[in-house]
Amino acid sequence: MLNNKTILITGGTGSFGNCFTQYVLEHYEPKKIIIYSRDEFKQHLMANKFKEYEDKLRFFIGDVRDKERLKRAFEGVDYVVHAAALKQVPACEYNPNEAIKTNIHGAQNVIDAALDSEVKKVVALSTDKAVNPVNLYGGTKLVSDKLFVAANAYAGTKDINFSIVRYGNVAGSRGSVIPLFHNIVKSGGTELPITDYRMTRFWISLTQGVELVIKALEEATGGETFISKIPSFKITDLAKAMYPEYPMKEVGIRPGEKLHEIMVTTEDSFTTYEYAKHFIVYPQVVWNSKQKPDLSGKKVPEGFSYSSDSNKEWLSVEDIRELLKSVELEK
Repeated sequence: MLNNKTILITGGTGSFGNCFTQYVLEHYEPKKIIIYSRDEFKQHLMANKFKEYEDKLRFFIGDVRDKERLKRAFEGVDYVVHAAALKQVPACEYNPNEAIKTNIHGAQNVIDAALDSEVKKVVALSTDKAVNPVNLYGGTKLVSDKLFVAANAYAGTKDINFSIVRYGNVAGSRGSVIPLFHNIVKSGGTELPITDYRMTRFWISLTQGVELVIKALEEATGGETFISKIPSFKITDLAKAMYPEYPMKEVGIRPGEKLHEIMVTTEDSFTTYEYAKHFIVYPQVVWNSKQKPDLSGKKVPEGFSYSSDSNKEWLSVEDIRELLKSVELEK
């Protein structure tokens, strides 16, 4: 499906962009992959990392806040994966205007640039924090999600659709709990801080996130939110799996933090279908005949929710310990 296609990734030098690029180059024969991002040094590092594929890669310095630059970058592009965002919760709280400019205005710029070009599909990365948001980052991503779903109303006769992929913190990603525990022990700490002993999270690897994006590129007809079925774990079990000899100390939930990750709300249940390995939340409003649900799935019951505390699949301490062997910490 991606063979002989040109794919552009906004925020492409991040962990997702690196993994997505690696995966696509290993499994497909793309015509070109365009890395669109602001940091020239990260682009230099990525170019060296994929030097053997230099004929397939192009690097564009640019910001999603710059609509004209996006339009130029989108020329000749078939598929866009929108991964660019300000993601750190404290940074967004202290710099709300900057978060709005990148996460909301930037999302609209991507939409407008795609509609004004020959792009066929756009997949935007979302987050569990956009569901019932309790912090500014989650609020901006909720608005971004709504913009991408509604963008299908403006497709008209164009052969283009917009969809969303949602998942929580990737195992080992910057700012998540695994590197936090690792750095505490590395720096000589003697106990592991647990914000709340009841806290649960979903476990997803970067590769699983990439595969979900590719599924969306292959199957989306417009306005869907794709969510993987993944296991849950207790934060206390993660601590036991990583450093069983270290005591835990409950320190209280941080501002903007939730006890559990929620991917599908009870309000979403009216338009959510369950499939073998994922859920799809379909839009409540359909704007054109191209938007068709995949009826091979099963509609979830009214009032259903998909939350890390009520999940059917759980990881034991031993399961987590085994999965940790394949986790690479972001540098």
